[in-house]
Amino acid sequence: MILGMSTAAFTLLHVVISLIGILTGFIVLFSLLKDRLPSLWNTLFLVTTILTSVTGFFYPITKVTPGIILGVLSLLILAVALIALYAKKLEGGWKRTYAVSAMVAQFFNTLVLIVQSFQKIPFLHALPAIAVPVCQILLLVFFIYFTYKAAKTFRNV
Repeated sequence: MILGMSTAAFTLLHVVISLIGILTGFIVLFSLLKDRLPSLWNTLFLVTTILTSVTGFFYPITKVTPGIILGVLSLLILAVALIALYAKKLEGGWKRTYAVSAMVAQFFNTLVLIVQSFQKIPFLHALPAIAVPVCQILLLVFFIYFTYKAAKTFRNV
């Protein structure tokens, strides 16, 4: 039991929150590329991405895992994004800081989705072992490119 729910129910909730965060994160990314920040989608992205990390810490922890490390890093990066957005009001270089920090958090969330997919989805087990690192590298290249473009576009001119 986790927070009064069965582990299966809590896991379903955690996965749904994660998927909403990832989906809204891509909406935010493609909005940043147009020098826009849609308030509703952005808020939903931030809330669900924070909740993804926080709910991950409710699972029994027996040792430090890559997931725990990414959860901590994600929360730290999201703190920077929240400061840029709410405390600094995206003024000056804080617009670019927001774009980069939000997309790094999105990268972490999407990376965990890929790793978990290869671990949990049976038909992915049939793929060659090289598929996991190849997907991770492609994801990294995708995010480096689009985060750079978003930071360049979403800035004070």
